[in-house]
Amino acid sequence: MKSSEKPTSAQGGDTEVTVELSGCEAEDAHAVFGALRTVFASDRAPDDRPEEVAGARPTVWSSTFDVSEVREKAAPTRLTRPVTADVQGGYRAVAKLQEELGGAFAVEVLGTAAGDQEQEAQLRLDTLRA
Repeated sequence: MKSSEKPTSAQGGDTEVTVELSGCEAEDAHAVFGALRTVFASDRAPDDRPEEVAGARPTVWSSTFDVSEVREKAAPTRLTRPVTADVQGGYRAVAKLQEELGGAFAVEVLGTAAGDQEQEAQLRLDTLRA
């Protein structure tokens, strides 16, 4: 690739990752999104707190993060219980998000699905143990 060319998604240059959280408390969703907003620019405002929605269907919280620049490292963050995060984006972008999550949480990859230009990963996040 020439230095003047921008990488395409197929080359792993995509910088946006969508993160979806479900099956967790609003407090834990806020903790995960707050840690990610510390590190990366987001489509959500810092004071945007996840709220529970009444009804029979599960609540899904979603946010998109631009992983092209690390603003600062995330500090270890406490969760009330493990959280499952479904993430989707370019290969390098997903890897970068996963790497930075490791500063705030214990991260376990539960599964991945690969496409031509994007990767989906399911991550289990838990409080880091000393």
